[in-house]
Formats: sequence, structure tokens, C-alpha cells
Amino acid sequence: MWAVSRRRVASSSVLGQSFRNARPTRCYSSSNEGYAMTLVSRKGSSQVSGIVGSLGFPVGSKPLRDAISFVQRYPLIFAHTRSFSSDTGELVDAVVPFMGESITDGTLSNFLKHPGDRVEVDEPIAQIETDKVTIDVSSPEAGVIEQLVAKVGDTVEPGTKIAVISKSGGVTHVAPSEEKSSKAASELSPAKTKKVETEKPKEETPPSKEKPKAPSLPPSKPSAKEPQLPPKERERRVPMTRLRKRVATRLKDSQNTFAMLTTFNEVDMTSLMKLRSDYKDAFLEKHGVKLGLMSGFVKAAVSALQNQPIVNAVIDGDDIIYRDYVDISVAVGTPKGLVVPVIRNADRMNFAEIEKGINTLAKKANDGSLSIDEMAGGSFTISNGGVYGSLLSTPIINPPQSAILGMHSIVSRPMVVGGEVVPRPMMYIALTYDHRLIDGREAVYFLRRIKDVVEDPRRLLLDV
Repeated sequence: MWAVSRRRVASSSVLGQSFRNARPTRCYSSSNEGYAMTLVSRKGSSQVSGIVGSLGFPVGSKPLRDAISFVQRYPLIFAHTRSFSSDTGELVDAVVPFMGESITDGTLSNFLKHPGDRVEVDEPIAQIETDKVTIDVSSPEAGVIEQLVAKVGDTVEPGTKIAVISKSGGVTHVAPSEEKSSKAASELSPAKTKKVETEKPKEETPPSKEKPKAPSLPPSKPSAKEPQLPPKERERRVPMTRLRKRVATRLKDSQNTFAMLTTFNEVDMTSLMKLRSDYKDAFLEKHGVKLGLMSGFVKAAVSALQNQPIVNAVIDGDDIIYRDYVDISVAVGTPKGLVVPVIRNADRMNFAEIEKGINTLAKKANDGSLSIDEMAGGSFTISNGGVYGSLLSTPIINPPQSAILGMHSIVSRPMVVGGEVVPRPMMYIALTYDHRLIDGREAVYFLRRIKDVVEDPRRLLLDV
């Protein structure tokens, strides 16, 4: 019928040209009489160039006055249109960013924004917890959170959509058909409710008579040897974080790979503590950072690694790789797990630079803002368990390194100095090393060098 109407209207001198420049829009009416069809010009004009009425005959085949009278008798049905934000680019997706070459996925730990919240460009809206660091998912555009696609606890990969952001402010347009359907549903709901109320409950069938069972024997009391476990209500099950699982895997791999051996020594902290006490105010005034004991041990470890290069080396297959640089990894405990940021080129740094580097990395570790680059690499690790009160421990090697130095708490103990027993602030130090690569002699010489430098820091100046 559409083809016939087109030919007939095209023959009309009044409507023919407009008909060829028009595109049809079909609008169904709510009545059963038929449908109306409006033709809108491609050039954007509002002229109606052809009408097919509910009686089924094309207007173009009649004189113009008949068409006008037909329109007055049968009013047109207007088409309602609405624009979707996806068509105009008003909705943007927030996706998981690239997380590093060695990280393929992560766990969505929490949302910083919720539906209806206003966000700005590059403002974090969620956090992804990976095996090493916590990564923020930033908003690509300014707008309002329209919808959260992912859920907390989901495993996501780079490029996964987690939220939809509306740049126009999150205004939702409802089509007239949707409004009608919602009204119809609201009108039908009371009827359905009444129908449910009028339904009579089914009559309960009388219970069938069962034969009396034979009396069962009382359960035997548990023997005294069986353990009495606490009730399950007093236990809590919490899933491990990805960082904790990664740390557990690496430590177990370290035990399965290395032939670990630990040797110990003790250090008199009198000279280093006196050095800090004498110059802490001047050091803080000049460098803007406090002078701690950690920088002294880092400098001592650098000196010991330079004297014993095998401790700074690593096994790679059938080869030994000697490193001509010293990158010291410092173990930092956080609520989410243990992280080991790296101080690059520690052999070229002075006390002030080391203290600034340690403070910066410690703050980032506690904030969860460490990057992958700040934890990659490292040739030797120092772990200071003394800040928690540890007196003695055997640290585990941080793969793929070959050794780790463990520091412990400072305790005043009686020591023999110059033939007299005097109290001294003493610290136990431990070196765990890979015995496949490092022999006991090199390990003992390494600890002896640290002991000598800490007990007499002047050796660093004289290089003796």
C-alpha cells in the first residue's frame, strides 16, 4: 500500500515534490480503526506532504480540499521522540586502568563514590587491590555517577567497566510508552491484590497416621579422648586480601627454592645513638627530616655489600649475576600486608637523602599509594622488627634476592667493656642467606662489617 500511495502522491502537482523529499514516521494510535502516517521533510520543514488515514485510502489521490476536510475529521496522532544519552555521548564508562606488566587482574575492594554522587575529571571513584599495590579507578569525565556496574569483591581486568557516568547530571528521560506501562501496572496491582485476598487457603490435609517407631537408643556420650571444639558462632571467616595471598605465596616459594641459613651477631648501639643525639637538631634544621637509626644501618649495609659482593649477587640458572649497584629494599608492615619498597642507588646517597627516601616510601605504603616501579627490583632487603619489640628472629629471603638483614629491638644489657661490666644498649642482628650461593664465611664477614660500622661510624668517613 505504501508503494501505491507514493505513486499516487507523486502524481499530485501540489504534494509530489514534498513527498519525494520526505521520510516516513509511523505512529500507531490507541484505537483499532487503523494508523496514521506523517511524512516529515528531509530538509527539516514542518509541512505535511502526505497522510494515510485510518480508513485506509491515500490523501494524495484526492483533491487538496478533500485532504484538508479529512484531516479536520480525523485528527493526526503526534509522534513523541526522546533522545538517549548514549546517542549524544552523555554517558561515559569508567573502566579499570592498566595495572602493570606483571599484574593481569585485581579485586574491586571498595567504591569511593556511589550513584548520584558528583565526580570531577580524574577523581578516584573506586579502588582495585592487586597482588602488589592498590590502584585507583579515576573518572574520565566530570558528571554524576549514573550506575555501578561491578560489585565489591569482583575480580576485574584492565578495561573492565565498573561504573557509568552521566555528563548531563544524571537526568533520566521516560518515554510516554513507559509512563503508560507504569500506570497500567499501578492500576492492575490493586486488582491483583484483591484477587489474592479473595482466594481461599487450601484446606490442610490431615496428617496420615504413622506406625509407632521402635524406641531408639540414646546417643552414646562422647568419649573423653574426643576434642570439644568451640561452637561455630564464635568464629569469623574473613577472605584474605590479594596482597596477603601474594605475600604468602612468595614466602612459601622462598622456602621451597632457597637453601636458607641464618647467622647472628650483636651490635653495641652506643656510638650511633650518641651521634644521633648530638646532631639531631642541626640535622633537622638543615635537611628538614629527622635523623634516625635506619639510615645508619643502610649505610652500613651498603659498605658490607661492597666488601662482600657475593651477598649482592643472585643465581640465574647455571650462572651468577653480580650487581654493580646497590638497591636496598626496606620492609614496611601495613594493615593490608607486608610491602617492600626500594631505595634506588643507595650507594650514592648520604644520610639525609636516605632518611627522606625512607619517610616518603613509608607514608606511601601506609596510604596504599605505592606504585609498581617503587617496589620492583631491589638487590638486598632490610627488615626492622625492632620497631614492634622483636628481640630475635630469622627473616625469610625476599625473592629473587639472596640475603636479608633483620634488625631487632635495642635492649640494655650488661657487657664487659675495658675489664668492667657496664650496661650497654645492645641489638641482635640476623642475616638469612641462600647457602647455595653464599658460604658461612662471607655471611659472618658481612655481619662483622655492619657491626664495625655501626659501633664506629667514623669508619664510613675514612673508608676503613
